[in-house]
Amino acid sequence: MRQLDLVVIVLYLVVIAYVGLRLSGKQKSAKDYFVGEGRLPWWTVSFSVVATETSVLTVISVPGGAYSGQGFGNVELAMGYVIGRVVVAAVLIPLYKRGGFVSAYQYLGERFGLKLQGLASVTFVFTRLLAEGVRLFASAIPIKLLLDEFGLNVGYQAIIIVLTLITVVYTYLGGIKAVIWTDAIQMGLYLGGAILAIAVLSHAVGFDGYSQALDAGKFQLFDTNFALSHVLTSPFALPTAIIGGAIFAMASHGSDQLIVQRILSTRTLREGQKAMISSGIFVVIQFAAFSLVGALLWSYNKGQTFKELGLASSDNLYPSFILHALPVGISGLLVAGILGAAMGSLSSALNSMSNSTVADFIHSFFRKVPSDDAMLRLARVMTLVWAVLMAVFACAFSSSTGNVYLTGLTIAGYTYGALLGAFLLGRLVKRANQVDAVIAFLVTVAVMTYIVRYVKIDVTTAGTTTATAIAAQWLVPIGVLITLVVGAVSSRFHPAPETPYDHGRTDEVDDDAAAAPAGRA
Repeated sequence: MRQLDLVVIVLYLVVIAYVGLRLSGKQKSAKDYFVGEGRLPWWTVSFSVVATETSVLTVISVPGGAYSGQGFGNVELAMGYVIGRVVVAAVLIPLYKRGGFVSAYQYLGERFGLKLQGLASVTFVFTRLLAEGVRLFASAIPIKLLLDEFGLNVGYQAIIIVLTLITVVYTYLGGIKAVIWTDAIQMGLYLGGAILAIAVLSHAVGFDGYSQALDAGKFQLFDTNFALSHVLTSPFALPTAIIGGAIFAMASHGSDQLIVQRILSTRTLREGQKAMISSGIFVVIQFAAFSLVGALLWSYNKGQTFKELGLASSDNLYPSFILHALPVGISGLLVAGILGAAMGSLSSALNSMSNSTVADFIHSFFRKVPSDDAMLRLARVMTLVWAVLMAVFACAFSSSTGNVYLTGLTIAGYTYGALLGAFLLGRLVKRANQVDAVIAFLVTVAVMTYIVRYVKIDVTTAGTTTATAIAAQWLVPIGVLITLVVGAVSSRFHPAPETPYDHGRTDEVDDDAAAAPAGRA
């Protein structure tokens, strides 16, 4: 009786919206709407960071990747992510908390000027539109499979629109508090779903199933092939995962407003740092859990290919198991968990894009800043605007058949290097001014667009040579290097400023000072 699955899913959607609104309370200001007046507990923020970055890309793509040959490579990659978060916690979070910012790009405004702040904000929202479009499309995959079980031929576009409408309800009214609290709940649901799947699969395949998966390399953690072509093109080569992954995390968690906004909602500097580092540890655990699901599914299906299983791609593997191998009701609960991952990342993106529009774009390009009440109204309007555009972009990805997790990483490669590079340029090159930073930023985005789209490296495997794109994790370091070099060279064509920007001493930032709201919005 698949009707029970639908009942479970509908109840979940109603309850999560109600809980989000109930916990968030009434929003009184733009600062409250965006960072909860900086008073949210660190552990809730940590869970929200994990839920925001995990999304459906992890839930459905990592098991499929482990099944098809990636092994536990995503766990190796997550180790690099932890290193990157430690650097962000030590270097960048003190800057944001000391300034009382509600946006990461306000630092760029103070260091270089409002034009670069606005440029970074525009770049962020358009990159986020593309990345979240991929994520939102991925969330429609298991729902379509469930509806197909009923003989209902509902297109991806209709599913995307309904899912967006439900998420907008609590995001529009509850702001960041609703987003963070619901993220924490949703993380528990989809991670609990993975643990339940592991228990079911372990019972089904037994010790022999683990042994067979181990012999087939499904538990391989480190990829120690150090051939240059492999290192440059494989996301899971050891140097790519650890070094490239660390720098990628510095960009995604230090210069992407989607994550930084959550950290800025913590009470103190120390709590923000705890939330950042602990989120990395939780991600390692999650990658391990979902990779184990994929390895056990390989034993469960006796190593059949996706084609033999009747699946269109690796991303259909885990949803198909949920719907066909689990008891009715339980499968509905796990699909609800996948929906939770989708809604968590979508609500986070909508709120952060609205935040960046108001806190960065309005301040950068308009001389007269609206009142706080007007800013709060504008924040909610922009939440709706971005929701509509997000759904449109998601529908544009509805013909995708590849691994959506790696697609999402590649999209970030266009701009993450320029964003992180701008922050590092401000920290490392004291004589660089706004013109230098803008030139470096634009040059980097242009060069990275060319690299992502056209640069290929010949990789020979089993006697067959294939032109392969550069691994997504290397795109950020390349972009950072371009930004630093172009900005440093440009800064040599004008006199050094008489009063260089004072970065301040991050070790002097105490918790009380970091916790005090500065009234920025």
